[in-house]
Amino acid sequence: MEDIEKNLFWIGHASFYLKSNGYTIYIDPFKVSDKVAAREKADLILITHAHFDHFSKDDIAKVSKSDTQIITSTQTLEEGKNVKVATPGFRHEFHGIGIEAVPAYNVKSERLNFHPKGNRWVGYVISAESGRIYHAGDTDAIQEMKVLKDIDYALLPVGGTYTMTAEEAVEAAAYIKPKHVVPMHYKNLLGREGAAAAERVLESKLENVIVLKEVQEPTYSFQ
Repeated sequence: MEDIEKNLFWIGHASFYLKSNGYTIYIDPFKVSDKVAAREKADLILITHAHFDHFSKDDIAKVSKSDTQIITSTQTLEEGKNVKVATPGFRHEFHGIGIEAVPAYNVKSERLNFHPKGNRWVGYVISAESGRIYHAGDTDAIQEMKVLKDIDYALLPVGGTYTMTAEEAVEAAAYIKPKHVVPMHYKNLLGREGAAAAERVLESKLENVIVLKEVQEPTYSFQ
């Protein structure tokens, strides 16, 4: 298994790109810098759901080539030649890389309107050279996580408000039992001190946390 930090790159927020089998896969590209977009064009783009900080038409256009394939959630793009719409249970193979869409939704009463289960929005399990990578999308700790198997890297949102808090992500990690947990979707929501506190919670309760460094300076803020 290859070193994930040489193949998985955190753009910021919930946005990543992954190098595998000679291909570049973007997940929820958002506020991608011109430098990164010029250097790393997408062969495949995965979109988890319709919110602006995950489904950004400008960023999709910025990182796309003429033959870029897109797998996206409901309420975003229409299915077409280079576009497939995914709901939970969707499976696809992209040049030997397995893509599976899994449920992502809120269960906490204060969050139910943000990511309703009925929207059938998704996270993705990507079977790549670096292992099985689970990008959870925007979600709470849900029972469907318990059926995920052999996850090497679980990319979990920990910012609270719209998704799990760090404490709830610890619960999710107990469901998933991944080899490693990678936090996401928190720095610009929590600010510098809050983000550091979330990382401390994870690192104090889990022995397998990897905090990736963003590959570009943040260009946005929700504060």
